[in-house]
Amino acid sequence: MCTCTVTVKAPGGLHARLAHEFVSRACEHRSTIYVEHNGQRANAKSLLNLFALGIFENSEISIIAHGDDEEQAVASLSRMV
Repeated sequence: MCTCTVTVKAPGGLHARLAHEFVSRACEHRSTIYVEHNGQRANAKSLLNLFALGIFENSEISIIAHGDDEEQAVASLSRMV
């Protein structure tokens, strides 16, 4: 399992376009990927699940991956936000 905690710097947080790009990139990986925010966990490959977390600018999130390409998945998604 690989985990990384990052602060979302994008203006508007994880808004529709960025969230769509995030999910698309997450789906490129074979690993199971989650995002945690304020004690809640969501599947990073589900747009609705990500929106439910309410991630705004300067929010701190954890990206958690488990699988064959977990390190690449976490690194790639961390750079996005």
